[in-house]
Amino acid sequence: MRAERIGGALHNRRIPAAQGPFVKRRHFVLQATATAALAAAGLAACGDKTDSAAPAASAVKPSAKESYDLAAQGSGFTAGAMMAANTVYVFFDTACPHCATLWMASKPLQSRLKMVWMPIGLLGRGSTSQGATILAAPDPVAAMNQNELSVLERGGGISVSPTLSDEVLAKIKANTDLFTRIGAESVPLIVWRNAKTGEYGSHAGAVSTEQLAAMAGV
Repeated sequence: MRAERIGGALHNRRIPAAQGPFVKRRHFVLQATATAALAAAGLAACGDKTDSAAPAASAVKPSAKESYDLAAQGSGFTAGAMMAANTVYVFFDTACPHCATLWMASKPLQSRLKMVWMPIGLLGRGSTSQGATILAAPDPVAAMNQNELSVLERGGGISVSPTLSDEVLAKIKANTDLFTRIGAESVPLIVWRNAKTGEYGSHAGAVSTEQLAAMAGV
């Protein structure tokens, strides 16, 4: 199945962690700004522009259902409704501002939608270690939120953990390999099964909250 190519993005700056009403207001402003950017722009996704950072995409792409089954083999963390009828998978890179835009757009759906976010190493040398830091964090959702807020405010993302294991780093590599097997070339890559129709689909690029809900059928 094909999805409409739509989306938008922001760019990045690092911020320290903070608490209280100011944080909530800042989140609201960032989310509103991200939504406005989506409305004003076309497809927005981050892709590797070098010859060596990522393998070439598969010549023959799998079907939408095959892509969903491949994505289900990845390693990620869950954000949203744990008991949701089905799962939306997202391949993301920690340096991607469009991924941060999608993260913000997904927040209003977290009570209805289960999303598994799977970090890959696509855009830079630090992407793998930052992705592993999020995946290995005691609270991956909080770590992801810290990274994406930093990216949206033009920061460098989350600080890398000095104690990353070979096992968690291997998970990022395996996710990147799955991303390539699906035939994708840019992030965020959203892979879903619509809860209402049962149809499968995938989309490369940030989308609005409403568009994400329509894809997932919630």
